[in-house]
Amino acid sequence: MKKAFYFLGLFLLIYSCSVKKAPIFIKVDDVKLISFASDTIRLHANAYFKNPNDVGGKISTDEIIVLVNGEEVAQVYADEFKVPARNEFLVPLKVMIPTKRVFNHKKNGILGGLINSFLTKKLKVQFKGNLKYAIFGFQKEFLVDATQEIKIKF
Repeated sequence: MKKAFYFLGLFLLIYSCSVKKAPIFIKVDDVKLISFASDTIRLHANAYFKNPNDVGGKISTDEIIVLVNGEEVAQVYADEFKVPARNEFLVPLKVMIPTKRVFNHKKNGILGGLINSFLTKKLKVQFKGNLKYAIFGFQKEFLVDATQEIKIKF
């Protein structure tokens, strides 16, 4: 009888931990121009999620590219993010755009677009790609395709 009680308790514990549900991707928002220097342009954004699971996991951002005014200029970099259990959370997305990439592009390509952006004081930034969530062998990919116009302050 005692063994059955332990088995039932263990079964309920395992059954109540829901790892089959993936976190819910809400949006990518809060795109900001952090700095504009002679060697790099730095952007920051947040990816918002809600985790209904009793356990956490990890999210990686290696497959997200950044397009500025329609031209691919960089890739998002971030450390692997630990997902909290039963909580809403955000994953910070950092982007460093080398200015060499801007100036060595095709004729009137992104440079023309950036000059136009400085004149209008607006920059169209798009995040496109996949976020990967992993826990105990369970994996889920979230499609990210978010566009936001940011204002440039001088």
